[in-house]
Amino acid sequence: MEKNTLLAIVLMTLVLIISFIWQGQRFAQRQQLEEPAVEIQDITPTTNEATTDTSNQASVSQNDQTQIAQTPEQTAASETVQQVPQDVIELQPPQIIETELYRAVLTNAGGNMTSFIWKDQRKKDGDPDRYVELILSGDKEANAFLITSGDLDTGNYNFNVNRLSEYSVEFSRYFSVPSASQDSDGRFLLTKRYDFKPNEFMFELTVIIDGGFHVQGIDTYTLSFGPQIGPVFERLDTHYEDYRRYITFTNGKRRDEKANEQLIDYNPTWSAITGKYFTFIAIPLTQYTMNFSDKDEPGIPAASRLNIIRPASGISKVEDTFRFYLGPKTQEILVNYNTGRNEFGIRDMNLVEVTNTRGFFGIFSPLEKGLKWLLLGINRVVPNYGISIILLTLLIKILFFPLTKKGSEATQRMQALAPKIKEIQDKHKGNPQKLQAEMANFYKQEGYNPISGCLPMLLQIPIFIAMFSLFNNHFDLRGAGFIPGWIPDLSIPEYIVQFEYFRVPILGWTALRALPFIYVASQLLYGKVTQMPGQQSNAQMKMMLYIMPIVFFFVLYNVPSGLLIYWISSNVLTLVQQILINRYIIAKRAALAQAEPAADVFNKKPDRPVIAPGKKKKRK
Repeated sequence: MEKNTLLAIVLMTLVLIISFIWQGQRFAQRQQLEEPAVEIQDITPTTNEATTDTSNQASVSQNDQTQIAQTPEQTAASETVQQVPQDVIELQPPQIIETELYRAVLTNAGGNMTSFIWKDQRKKDGDPDRYVELILSGDKEANAFLITSGDLDTGNYNFNVNRLSEYSVEFSRYFSVPSASQDSDGRFLLTKRYDFKPNEFMFELTVIIDGGFHVQGIDTYTLSFGPQIGPVFERLDTHYEDYRRYITFTNGKRRDEKANEQLIDYNPTWSAITGKYFTFIAIPLTQYTMNFSDKDEPGIPAASRLNIIRPASGISKVEDTFRFYLGPKTQEILVNYNTGRNEFGIRDMNLVEVTNTRGFFGIFSPLEKGLKWLLLGINRVVPNYGISIILLTLLIKILFFPLTKKGSEATQRMQALAPKIKEIQDKHKGNPQKLQAEMANFYKQEGYNPISGCLPMLLQIPIFIAMFSLFNNHFDLRGAGFIPGWIPDLSIPEYIVQFEYFRVPILGWTALRALPFIYVASQLLYGKVTQMPGQQSNAQMKMMLYIMPIVFFFVLYNVPSGLLIYWISSNVLTLVQQILINRYIIAKRAALAQAEPAADVFNKKPDRPVIAPGKKKKRK
């Protein structure tokens, strides 16, 4: 066992022991506080009838939330917050918000959200892949939208429940700050109200604090989302697996942030945690500071929290409304928050910025969008994305056929001119300037552009990059299948054998895949057929023919299967295309050879190459 692994296990054991001791002490304190020794009249809102035994309160989970740094004065003030003695509030059955788009689960333990399940409308009821959990939890139940302040963790207390409507739920509970002021007992009512829309992934959370909670100089509260957005992933931060990125949007500009718990105090228009296919976006409608955190939590690969810190207001009642988007990261949905086509009437929010590709490859974004538009259009006619990719590749080959044909003709002509080029190179090999001038003059005389043969290949590079991004990032292709039982999802690598308890040394492969081998075979066959005479003895051409496909085999082993289907289809179609072009060139050369004697008599230049006939001189 590695030293670091052993150290991590020891530290984790210590943390668990300390956590158990601390939870036991907190539980004892809660039992004392909840004894109805002091009766407060008419301050506890009416609760729903209890259906769960009070012993279940001991099972309420306690989240290790990120604590925001405070001054000693702030800490001293916030530590006075406590529960007001009142009738015991029992743990209620979860509150379910069910729509055609999602299923949200709320609990009165802190008034938090424990689950948000997206329903894939493309799949049928009963399909296990139809439901995707967008709030991941570790060893403990998720407590999204938890409110904390100093040592007050509202997740430790049960709230009263008021079901306002089919899509609205309200949670409330009294707390107390005895030191709030001399003429007040410091009681305050904390209310959390969730309002959902049946056709919207966006919902509202209203936080109301009414009473003596406002102690001058402290942050009123921290509202936290976490511990992680879904779906379930195996690892993060690779080219082909899921990832988590942190974004803020301020004054029309997007900024990429880090999850280092550093306070962001410039009040972004919105903040987001985004993955490959889903995103969480927070839109506070008040002044605030915030941060991102990836603080570890047991049982989860990595955490991704967003903390909104509401500063002190200095008034006795605060009502803050927050809007949150939790759902697919698609341009088609998010653009509605820029045009006003949403149930909140939101305009010019630029939420679509979370979908934009960053970095150098972002310059190919327009091409990527065009290819996606074509692919989705073809799929409407042929509802199989694998076949749609092949048809899209065929369409691209047809569009680029004139350039490919010219490139092949240029390559053939280059082979015919090769002896003369070598003669010029040998003649002027000691004089680079003279050689360059002679070569330029020779190309001009022959009317030949030396880069014309490379043009079709150069044009394929942007298409390949755009295709890679298309299959690796766009939500529409998530779960898009080709061959049932083999390629059920074109956005991830396929496999024919999955290694459950084995990983290939050095390479780290966890499965045996078929498409990379098919790709290598198609690439070798393509290179063999398109190889020109004289290239067999060229060492560089041999490397390109045999070595490069093998190198790419390892590079592309774990790419999305849709990308490999595109490349294999491209190789096969190019092979067929090249055979047709070669036949055309052979026929053209035969026709030129038959016409050459007459042209030589007319031009008096019998030594001209048949592949590059000279220009006829005008008679005076």
